[in-house]
Amino acid sequence: MQLDCEVLAAGYSYHTKPFVSTQPVLPQYLIRFQSEGRCKAFIDGELRSVEAGDLMLFKPGDPYELRVEPELQPSGEMAVASGDYYFFCRGSWLDEWWEQRRRPTIVNIPLHDNVLSICRQIVLEHYRGKRKYKQIADYYMRIFCITVDREMTEHTAPGGGTRSFLAQRMRNYVEEHAPGAFKLEDVARSVGLSPSRAVHLFKTCFGQSIMQYALQIRLSIAKERMLYSPMSLEQIAELSGFSSYSYFHRMFRAHYGISPKRYQQQMLGQSFPAADADTSVRS
Repeated sequence: MQLDCEVLAAGYSYHTKPFVSTQPVLPQYLIRFQSEGRCKAFIDGELRSVEAGDLMLFKPGDPYELRVEPELQPSGEMAVASGDYYFFCRGSWLDEWWEQRRRPTIVNIPLHDNVLSICRQIVLEHYRGKRKYKQIADYYMRIFCITVDREMTEHTAPGGGTRSFLAQRMRNYVEEHAPGAFKLEDVARSVGLSPSRAVHLFKTCFGQSIMQYALQIRLSIAKERMLYSPMSLEQIAELSGFSSYSYFHRMFRAHYGISPKRYQQQMLGQSFPAADADTSVRS
């Protein structure tokens, strides 16, 4: 039975020697994500450079040519270095997805951990499911395609341009690193801006500071763990990115008007005394 979104071939290629791949006409969709290094590809009638973060989308009937050639490295030496994930796929779901919007042959999207993890999962499940459970790779492929749409939509918002693109990358960085410790300098460095420019751009685009947004994400993570995790409140505070339980307690009460312990008891339907049950911290 042919799947609605069948992954025919999936893998990761890393080239350290010159390499050429040519197909006059592709018989199926080819989705190729450059994860590191650089190469060249035949795109829209010309041979163009492909950088890390570039996603290439080819539909059935398109010509395809890929070249990995020696290039001058920062060390001054000529060397070959190119890594990519590739997916050959077909199916009616992909046909419908392709027609939903104009698909550029090449588009750059941030090299987020979540995007790369989906790529890795498609490859893994493709090898695992060659005889059984092929649907798992199929659904991961759908998730990847929808994730690509989200990235393209967020980075081309009205009035966005480069400013919106960089602001969205910073917001993504905060969302991914909120449970840990990071500095404003780390966020700014992730998009190649100075801290002052990064702070101004983020506030202009989203109406709040970087650290205010980080606090919002951390509180959201903590609230979810308070309802669905057996961890203590102290552990939850630490693993949600708060430097101490007292700081977590103070921020939680300031935002929600209730202590973490009392909120947890209310949401879980537990009984508690009239006085605030969380007496371990005094605000």
